[in-house]
Amino acid sequence: MTKFLLVIILAAGFSAASAEDPKLKVDLATVVSTGVVVPVDGMTSAGQPDEAAFGIFAEQGYTTVIDLRTAGEDRGLDEAKVVEGLGMEYISLPIGRDDITFDSARSLDQLIAETDGPVLVHCGSANRVGALLALSKSLDGADNETALEYGQKGGMTSLESKVKKALTEE
Repeated sequence: MTKFLLVIILAAGFSAASAEDPKLKVDLATVVSTGVVVPVDGMTSAGQPDEAAFGIFAEQGYTTVIDLRTAGEDRGLDEAKVVEGLGMEYISLPIGRDDITFDSARSLDQLIAETDGPVLVHCGSANRVGALLALSKSLDGADNETALEYGQKGGMTSLESKVKKALTEE
């Protein structure tokens, strides 16, 4: 009985810790293997999903996919056709490295606000997604450190220096 209580207490502690530190960016292999994905504040960030991953997002009630990849980037599939075939709306918002700006963050925010249901936002690795999320958090009034942390949770990696520069110039 004592071991059982300890397991429940530990599980509750881990759940509380993960609830306090949500990961916006998901690992797509885990999404496919578990068949589960949970949005944070109505959104999930990811790298390039394949058809199986899109299927899980659709099954989990996602209504919209926002693709930040540019026209020249290979997706490995006809993404719009797959997404729309699964009953979700497909939106293309091409964002290159030079488009990591507050204006692009505002555009993404507007698209997310216009969706009715959970939204998946992706690029090739989630780096661009996280960068725009950091700028968006700053627009919402967050200090630079908080904005950067939020962007990292969304997948920002190599674009962090570009975001830092934008944050100090704003």
